[in-house]
Amino acid sequence: QVQLVESGGGLVQAGGSLRLSCTASGSIFSINDMGWYRQAPGKQRSLVATITSGGSTNYADSVKGRFTISRDNAKNTVYLQMNSLKPEDTAVYYCNADQVLVGAFYRWDIWGQGTQVTVSS
Repeated sequence: QVQLVESGGGLVQAGGSLRLSCTASGSIFSINDMGWYRQAPGKQRSLVATITSGGSTNYADSVKGRFTISRDNAKNTVYLQMNSLKPEDTAVYYCNADQVLVGAFYRWDIWGQGTQVTVSS
């Protein structure tokens, strides 16, 4: 059983910053990709940023230069530092882990419960 638990969401004014954290728990040997996605009301869930176990990153164009994804492999934790936040960043942010080695088996496409980020204008 693998669980992802997010924290760090909240209410912030435009131009402010927040840092999201997501920790995977369970008998985990390794995690390949970890990432953050978001879903605004009435919209589909979309990619924010991903990071591989080797540290390669990928960002949505809308957050490049403002958000930074990082991870601590020893802690099975991924972070999202969000700066210069805009009202359009308001959404539920979900953590994702893919290709998680648990014992002798891989688990795929695991999601956290989501954390609300609200940016006021």
